[in-house]
Amino acid sequence: MIKLGGITWSVHPLFVLVMLASVATGYFTELLTLFAIVLVHELGHVVVASGYGWTVREVKLLPFGGVAEVEQAGSLPAKEEAIVAIAGPLQNVWMGALAWSLGQLGWWNGDWSDYVWRANLMIGLFNLLPILPLDGGKLMQAALSRILTFHQTLIWGTRISLALSASMIGYAAVPAFHAGSGGIQANLLAVGFFLLLTNWTAHRHIPFLFLRFLTNRGTASSRAVTQGAWALPIVVSKRHTVSAALRLFKRDSYHLIVVMEEGGRIMAVLPEQRLVNGFLADGKPDRAVLELFM
Repeated sequence: MIKLGGITWSVHPLFVLVMLASVATGYFTELLTLFAIVLVHELGHVVVASGYGWTVREVKLLPFGGVAEVEQAGSLPAKEEAIVAIAGPLQNVWMGALAWSLGQLGWWNGDWSDYVWRANLMIGLFNLLPILPLDGGKLMQAALSRILTFHQTLIWGTRISLALSASMIGYAAVPAFHAGSGGIQANLLAVGFFLLLTNWTAHRHIPFLFLRFLTNRGTASSRAVTQGAWALPIVVSKRHTVSAALRLFKRDSYHLIVVMEEGGRIMAVLPEQRLVNGFLADGKPDRAVLELFM
C-alpha cells in the first residue's frame, strides 16, 4: 500500500493470488505486463475524475481493473460518472492498438505483441460487462438512473449484477461436467465469486448507500439552486411518509415536494432540502411529510 498524489494505492488480495500463481508457473514477465496494463487503466479513471474535481481517496487494483473510492460518492452526476467509467477501457484501446502496431512494424516480437494487445482487449471488454463494480456496471447504473429513482437504481443495479455474476460462475464451472472440455476455468470462477460477494454485500448495504446519497444531497441541491435548474415535482398525499417521498428522488434532478389532498387541492410545497434535512435531523422515516410544516 502506497500513497501517491493524495490517493492510497493498494493491491487486492485476489491480485496477490494471481501474482503468486504467476511467479510459481514462471509467468513473471506477463504478470508485470498485466500489472502495468491495469495500472494505466485505473490512471485513466483517476485523471478524468480529478479533472471533474472529484476527490479520489483510494484505488484498489484487481486482476481485471480496480475499484476507486470517491469522497463525493452518491452526489456525482450520472454523465460525469459515465465518462469517468469509460475512460478506463479507452486506455486499453490505445495500448492494444500500439502493441499491435509495433508487432506489425516488426519492432516487437510477434508473439509478445499478440499477448499485449490480446491482454488489453480482454481487460477492456471484461470491464465493459454490466456488472458492478466494473466499468460496464457503472455505465449501466448511470443509464438506469435516467429512468428510475435513485433507490430503484441501487436495487436493480445490484440485482442485475448478482444475476450476471452467478451466470459467470456457472459458465466457468460447466466445463467440469463435460469430458474433454478442459475443466473448470479457475480464474473466471474466482472473479465470478468475487463479483457475486461484492454485489451481495452491496445489496445488503442499500439502506446505507441510500443514506449516503441523502447526506451528500445538500451539495447537489445547493449547486442546482445557485446555478438555476428545472425543478421536478414529486406529488404526495398528506399521509405519505418521509421515507416514501425520499425514495422518489432521482439522481440528477432537483425536487419540489407537493403535498396534495385527495380532491386535488395543494396543501403545501416543500423544497427538497427541507425534507432531507428534516429526515437527517431526527431520523424518523415513518412520520408524515405534512408534519414537517408543523
